[in-house]
Order: sequence, then C-alpha cells, then structure tokens
Amino acid sequence: MMKNKSYIGISFIILIFGIIFIPKIIDRIKGGTTVQNDRMSVVNEKEKESSLYKIGPAPQFELTNQNGKKITNKDYEGKVYVLEFFFSTCPSICPIMNKNMIAIEKEFANEPNFGIVSITINPENDTPEVLKEHAKSLGITSENWNFLTGDLDYIMDLSNKGFNIYAGKNSKVSGGFEHSGLFALIDKKGNIRCRKDDYNNPIMYYDGLEQKGVNAIKEDIKLLLAE
Repeated sequence: MMKNKSYIGISFIILIFGIIFIPKIIDRIKGGTTVQNDRMSVVNEKEKESSLYKIGPAPQFELTNQNGKKITNKDYEGKVYVLEFFFSTCPSICPIMNKNMIAIEKEFANEPNFGIVSITINPENDTPEVLKEHAKSLGITSENWNFLTGDLDYIMDLSNKGFNIYAGKNSKVSGGFEHSGLFALIDKKGNIRCRKDDYNNPIMYYDGLEQKGVNAIKEDIKLLLAE
C-alpha cells in the first residue's frame, strides 16, 4: 500500500511539472532563448559571422598608389576588399581580369566599406603616373580602388610568399611576365576569406577569369559586408 502511495505521489509531481514547465520550455525554444548563459552568447556572436572559411591574416603591405600616396593594408581596416596582381601592359589575361574587376567595382560602387587593391608585378614600367593613366583608361574613379607599385623584389615576395599567388618574370611569354588570374578576398578584420568547394575544401582564392568565380566573389563580398 505504501509503495502504491509513493508511485501516486511521484506521478502527481511529474504531472504538475509537465503542466507548469513544459509550455514555458516550448515557448523559449520557439523564441530561441532556451539557454541564456555566456556560452550561448558566444554561439550567437559566431552566428553573426558568415559561413565563409577564414584562412588567416592577409600579409601586410606598404606601396605607392597611382596618385603617389603611400597605401598600406591599414588603409583598408574596416573594409572588405579584393586584391589582385597584374601589370598594365599585360596582353593576355589582364584585360579579362580588368573587365571582371570593373564589374565587381560597379556592383559595390555605392558601398563605402568596399575597396579594391591592384598590385603591379612590373613596377619598372608601372610608375604612379603610368598607373594613373591606366586607371583613367579603364574609367576608374573610385577612391577605394588603389593601383599600387613599389620595389620589384618586395612585390614578388608579397605575391609568391605572402599571398602564395604566383607571379614571375618570363622572357618567353608575351609581355615578359606571367601571373595567375586569382582574386583574394579580405574581410573587415584583415583576414583572407573564401568559400568551400563541393568537397568541403576551402578554395583559397577566386577565379578572376571565369564568370563563375566572379559571381561567387560578388556573393561572398555581400556576406562579409553584412558581418
């Protein structure tokens, strides 16, 4: 008899708990406030970031732009920017890269927190004056698009060792230089970011020669601007 009374008492307590607390738990789940503690706050902060992969800090740089002004990576703090290596007399892939980069610039022309960095790999020819004419020929007026020049060895190290984006001299190719057609995407905190491929591997950089790569970087710029 005592056992039966105990079971009845326990059952009664469980019933009361269900009546009082379960509706509250359901409401909190619906409202996204199931747990209110520091750990959940950290999770919510992380959710504010996009799903783009963070490769790591972009290499620091200090070079001279088309207006003769010193430009460093710090000038882009708080901005999302795209970075490329090119040269103004490039007869092969650069015209395609130019066209695609202009399309990106037009997409975000009214976005003050977006910029572009184009670094020449032929600084002997591409002086600030030459780069200014080059920008003019492309119709570039944005203050956030810097065409940069400087010491050749410094730039080659920045490209090959810093960003790991290939560039080099080659007398056997038209123009005397060769380089990849990749675009690097850097977030507001100075980190290189990218999406993942179909196999869940980070792509590292975006193809600046194909429309698929251009569409992808446009989408991901929007994600980083929203962070």
